[in-house]
Amino acid sequence: MRRILATLVATLISLAVPFFIAHAAGAEISGLPRIIDGDTVAIGEERIRLHGIDAPEQKQTCSVGGIEWACGRAATVALTEMIGSHIIICKGKKRDRYKRLIAVCYAGPVNLNAGMVKKGWALAYRRYSKEYVSAEREAENGMLGIWRGEFVPPWDWRRK
Repeated sequence: MRRILATLVATLISLAVPFFIAHAAGAEISGLPRIIDGDTVAIGEERIRLHGIDAPEQKQTCSVGGIEWACGRAATVALTEMIGSHIIICKGKKRDRYKRLIAVCYAGPVNLNAGMVKKGWALAYRRYSKEYVSAEREAENGMLGIWRGEFVPPWDWRRK
């Protein structure tokens, strides 16, 4: 009984405590995330910015037919739903000026960065990467997410 309990406790700890490996090629972190917004998550104390994408800010609004809606909150909800109850794995090499790990994150086989752009909840952040441009075009053509109406790109919205 003790052996089973010890195994169970060890398993729970391994799932609850983020796994972090730093090496010359970069960093990999996995665990149950806390969603900050549509392009930022945290695993334990580590904050992670999704590489190559930019989602509307939490307080940002967009409009459809002249009616404003909370597209920033909707982007956060979309990322939350995409992750569900999955443990995510994030792989990155660099940090931004806020010391967040810049990473590509996966929930199982799903690339969260690409998924957010493809579903229209984030834009390809061309300033840093061209990797998600085709996914952005797909979302725009399908009028998905923020593309169903009018919006200010998040990088311009932050400048105001």
